Amino acid sequence: MKIIVGLGNPGPQYARNRHNIGFQVLDILAERHGISLARAKFNALFGLGSIMQSRAPERDRQAREGMSGQKVVLLRPLTFMNRSGASVAPVASFYGVEPRDIFVIYDELDLPSGKLRLRPFGGSGGHNGMKSIIQMLGTDRFPRARVGIGRPHTPMSPADYVLQNFSVDEETTFETLRPRIADAAETWLFHGIDLAMNRFNSEAAPAP
Repeated sequence: MKIIVGLGNPGPQYARNRHNIGFQVLDILAERHGISLARAKFNALFGLGSIMQSRAPERDRQAREGMSGQKVVLLRPLTFMNRSGASVAPVASFYGVEPRDIFVIYDELDLPSGKLRLRPFGGSGGHNGMKSIIQMLGTDRFPRARVGIGRPHTPMSPADYVLQNFSVDEETTFETLRPRIADAAETWLFHGIDLAMNRFNSEAAPAP
């Protein structure tokens, strides 16, 4: 069993915010693989399912025969961002999942908007959701996808900026980027973080 966590804030008013890129990518993975995020427990909505190594078998039942999948929990914390660890740690403990098998998707102010950077471990970089997860897991040794949202170009506080929706130009970029992040998570599932980093860190961000 592995866990893919998408970070964000619960509630429709936050759904398209920059801070909710993790939720947005998790929805893509859930739809691709027919996993319903309907289980409500551990201050989270989550779903259990199996992700196939190739998405082609999903469109062809006969081709699916004999294909093995990776069991996965898709996890959306409902704690609000700053307490994300209070959801992630109990789910990991319940299913007996080690930190190295938890992949976290979140927004990153210190990367240019539209830039994707995967890492095998590391500190929080000031991100409160990651800070909470590191504290509750007792380690930073878990892989993650840092999704660049850039910093505001106006005298706006970072707290206000992350809670804004993507601009029209940004949305054009992120419409292409979100599926790539989902692809990166799938690559990590089957091939590990090193190959995922080699493949996706070297790719240029989609042009707006």
